[in-house]
Amino acid sequence: MNNFTLDIEDFEKLEVSPDSRNVLSRFVTHTPEAPDLSNYPDSRLAAVLILLYERDKQLHVLLTTRSKLLRSHPGQTALPGGRYEPSDENFVETAFREAHEEVALPRHTYPPAIHPLCLLRPFVSLHKLLVTPVVAYLSDLSVLENLSPSDGEVDRIFDHPLEAILDPSLAAHLKLVPRGSEHWPYDTEYHNSTVHPWFADATYRMHRFRSTASPIKGLTADILITAAEIGYGRSAEYDRWGPGQPCSFADIQMALQQQERNTPSSTGQDAPLIAATSPRRDS
Repeated sequence: MNNFTLDIEDFEKLEVSPDSRNVLSRFVTHTPEAPDLSNYPDSRLAAVLILLYERDKQLHVLLTTRSKLLRSHPGQTALPGGRYEPSDENFVETAFREAHEEVALPRHTYPPAIHPLCLLRPFVSLHKLLVTPVVAYLSDLSVLENLSPSDGEVDRIFDHPLEAILDPSLAAHLKLVPRGSEHWPYDTEYHNSTVHPWFADATYRMHRFRSTASPIKGLTADILITAAEIGYGRSAEYDRWGPGQPCSFADIQMALQQQERNTPSSTGQDAPLIAATSPRRDS
């Protein structure tokens, strides 16, 4: 389910700046942590699309603001994506199908304009979904002109420089939402984080990034930090983890299983897990 084939010759023909090519090359050669997900039901599997494209010699990532009409995470920033369906050939198909439904990203173009680069290790969402990010590169910017937000699902389509996820000050040239506004009610200029207790001695560091639309935070921020660190080959300019926070998928999975065993449900259903990548509360 995790495998796909990248046409190396097509990748080498992409017209990108040298710096961006280096980033894309790191994704192409990236080998993710690949846990066995065969024991998980399809209903707990999901994928999101990290669609990169170059503007002014900078790689940007496509993002959406979820509709405020949605029951789950209304008004929050998200990567296009959703649940895996049995008819999907793999997680790449899941991510592309969902992106088509949410923002009308074409599933097929000729000549090919969307180039899958790699998968990242799974992340765990608040609702116990195992979310696999798919990294892809868009080589034809005219595709963006025909994107359209799905009514009732997406309020806005926007983007953000990927490198600014590592160094938030690189977003200074953007028309960011005003400080103190609905979308950035914080005193910090570009980024802030808070550490929340999780369970036992573990904590979770919630990251938030100021953008031109809704703030990038929670699971979406965690996925993009990991992607940016892989692509640019360096760590973020800020403290990445909370004290004792599980980092690898294996550690997160073990911690969540321990929490589930120690948290009996009062309703007779599975107790909700406060995932290491997306805690229940935010402010």
